[in-house]
Amino acid sequence: MTGFDAGRRWSASMPAAYERYLVPVVFRPFAEDLAARAAALRPRRVLELAAGTGVLTGELLTAAPSAEVTATDLNEGMVAFGSARVPGAVWGQADAQRLPFADGGFDLVVCQFGVMFFPDRVQAFTEVRRVLAPGGRFLFTTWGPLGRHVFEAALQAGLERAFPVDPPRFFRTVPHGCAEPAVVTADLVAAGFAVEDEQELTLQGRAASTADLATGYLTGTPVRAAVEERGGGPAVRAVVVEEMTARLGPGPVTAPMTAYVFRAAA
Repeated sequence: MTGFDAGRRWSASMPAAYERYLVPVVFRPFAEDLAARAAALRPRRVLELAAGTGVLTGELLTAAPSAEVTATDLNEGMVAFGSARVPGAVWGQADAQRLPFADGGFDLVVCQFGVMFFPDRVQAFTEVRRVLAPGGRFLFTTWGPLGRHVFEAALQAGLERAFPVDPPRFFRTVPHGCAEPAVVTADLVAAGFAVEDEQELTLQGRAASTADLATGYLTGTPVRAAVEERGGGPAVRAVVVEEMTARLGPGPVTAPMTAYVFRAAA
């Protein structure tokens, strides 16, 4: 999404809520899968982009213990939180479109659900190719269509009920705004990559309650700012929880989430 202000939207208090309510349910299942794929490539020097609070970082260190892992994120708060949680990696703040690394310094670059946030994907992919050694791999995931992520579809329905005139569109336009594999593949090719594999992957998320999920999404993601800009408060959360519960049940709840996994060679 061109012009998405990640620095402003990810406020200082959000990483803890993101880690507590969303990581175990939404992100860890895919992190385990992606780390296993990464380890199968036997990397020595790994660069992670958009590392967030470090869920994939930790899985990488476990799955490929001999690899040197450098974890980066654009947001300073995420880097501070992640480095404290996963100290086994080298952490730093970095913009994917202007990576502060030498040419050919890594044999694997990984990114879990981060490329959708890059304002210019071709520029970011070009930077990834620059820092990869010849024959190095770029391994990453993007979300599929919103309707195939049952938790977030229910959340969006709650937001549209709470704000019928001008609902927040963050989930439609950013996390699920990169849901056409052919477009992503074209961007990779434009950056000079050879696309080796693209797979659709559906995993199950398991949440203790819809109330916890709503709390995570409303306080631990950029939709928080969108709600606040519209004057939202506790009443909005109540509507969102009610709508999500009507669709998913009160919990514990299990629901499918669909993503795409890409592997490209420099």
